[in-house]
Amino acid sequence: MIQKLAARLALVPLLVLAVSCSKKQKSDTAVEATPSVQTETTPSVESTPMSFDAAGSDSGKIDGLSTVFFDYDKATISGNAKKALQGNADWLKKNGGVKIQIEGHCDSRGSIEYNLALGERRANSVKAYLSSLGIAASRMNTISYGKEKPLITSESEEAYSKNRRANFLPLQ
Repeated sequence: MIQKLAARLALVPLLVLAVSCSKKQKSDTAVEATPSVQTETTPSVESTPMSFDAAGSDSGKIDGLSTVFFDYDKATISGNAKKALQGNADWLKKNGGVKIQIEGHCDSRGSIEYNLALGERRANSVKAYLSSLGIAASRMNTISYGKEKPLITSESEEAYSKNRRANFLPLQ
């Protein structure tokens, strides 16, 4: 009985092939009965070019906004970073209509997934600290680039330390 069942199951792919081959092909001149519907599509991630401006798009280029740096595998705000963020908060208070995007970055060590999560923690810790200095959270967006946008591409401690950062991009 098992042999008969196995023989019948072996025929299933052949039947499927025979049925699909027996269907008549439409001729190239045939007119479709259903109207063509054009759907609106949103661009996929692959079709959206990513900016690789290594310096970031922001801090260091705008007087009053400074990049802040992090220790290895940390998202805590250091004393130097707090001073820089106080200056950034002052700039944001003077420019009350400006929203910013905080970009979290990592060095090249670690997996893509780990560094994206670490970059997000860094950006969020900067946002929280700026909020504690009186900047409305609604004026700040965060994004993590993980290790995808390094300032320096070499593999040295100096390069690693410059790539562990949070940059600021004015949006308005």
